[in-house]
Amino acid sequence: MSDCLFCKIVAGEIPADIVHQDDQVVVFRDINPKAKVHLLVIPRIHVTGLNGINSEHDALMAHMLRLLPELAAREGLETGFRTIINTGKGGGQEVFHLHIHLLGGDDLPGF
Repeated sequence: MSDCLFCKIVAGEIPADIVHQDDQVVVFRDINPKAKVHLLVIPRIHVTGLNGINSEHDALMAHMLRLLPELAAREGLETGFRTIINTGKGGGQEVFHLHIHLLGGDDLPGF
């Protein structure tokens, strides 16, 4: 999708502080972090959000979820972490490309 910010990051057209990438996902630091650690886990394929997934995405979703604890450990989040998936405008989604926020650290905001 040519106008999608995250698709442009996946394509290397926009720079990002990438901490992990594989054949299914790209993970990078949020440019406006809400916590000491704030990563975004995005699929390489364009999916608008949770409301855009179907059974064809089961392996991708499992991969993304299983990757989260590994990423948290790499970032030193031994005591825990938070994940957030905003879905739709009413759910606070600003970039309409599925992404999981991974947050943690001393300054983790209240929920």
